[in-house]
Amino acid sequence: MARKKTILFFIVSFLFIADGRAQVWEVGAQVGGAGYIGDLNPDHPLKISGLAASLFVKANLDPNWAIGFHYNFGKIKADDAKSTYPQFRDRNLNFYSNLNEFTFMVDFNFLDYFAGGGFKRFSPYLYTGIGTVIFNPKTKYMGKEYELALYTTEGQEKSYKTYALVIPYGAGVKYNFSEKWSLLGNIGYRNAYTDYLDDVSGSYPDPADFANNGSVGQIQKALSDRSGEKTGVYIGAKDTQRGDFRKRDTYMFVGIGITYTFVSQKCF
Repeated sequence: MARKKTILFFIVSFLFIADGRAQVWEVGAQVGGAGYIGDLNPDHPLKISGLAASLFVKANLDPNWAIGFHYNFGKIKADDAKSTYPQFRDRNLNFYSNLNEFTFMVDFNFLDYFAGGGFKRFSPYLYTGIGTVIFNPKTKYMGKEYELALYTTEGQEKSYKTYALVIPYGAGVKYNFSEKWSLLGNIGYRNAYTDYLDDVSGSYPDPADFANNGSVGQIQKALSDRSGEKTGVYIGAKDTQRGDFRKRDTYMFVGIGITYTFVSQKCF
């Protein structure tokens, strides 16, 4: 329910701000790639791990400022077994997840961009905003897929939430190649207010914590500590570090897109 209220708030805020002020409306789509930076990929911020796509609607308030509501979809993943670091290969954790993101964003065009009533058909721009992301980290074990949040792999009392507040920020370029059509390209990151995009955050739990859960507990134990499967080195002792010390995960979208502009007569 809280997630639906957050999305509704973004939509209502966007319509309220844009109503009566926007001179030019744009609708658009974008395709590209998604990346992830977190406990399983701490130092490769430009690594793309899956496809991404988005739909958006923007209101150009003037040549420099625009506001928009965006839906972004992306796929992220990481696998310790493919790491160049031996300690990661020993840990042997992995995950993959779809991202469904809803954001309200503000663009700032450095030049007087044509689509907002200006005279420049090209402009670099910056953007930021606020939004929410829905995620669900999964893995495969013994040929079967598991939703990791359901198995409290770090001994949590209850499952973590599979949605989070995000703060997007990034940069790009826009090019209006005709009166109604424009191309754009951008790259942007999202600070996610969760450390569980990858199901990894703190320390290994006590395996005895899972003993009373029967067959489910055996799966919990196996998903919590995958060390030893590939390298034969077991590292999952109680309270041993499982993730890194950063409190939040990050993800990235990069892509190119096209927009269609609804030009009002009084704008030009």
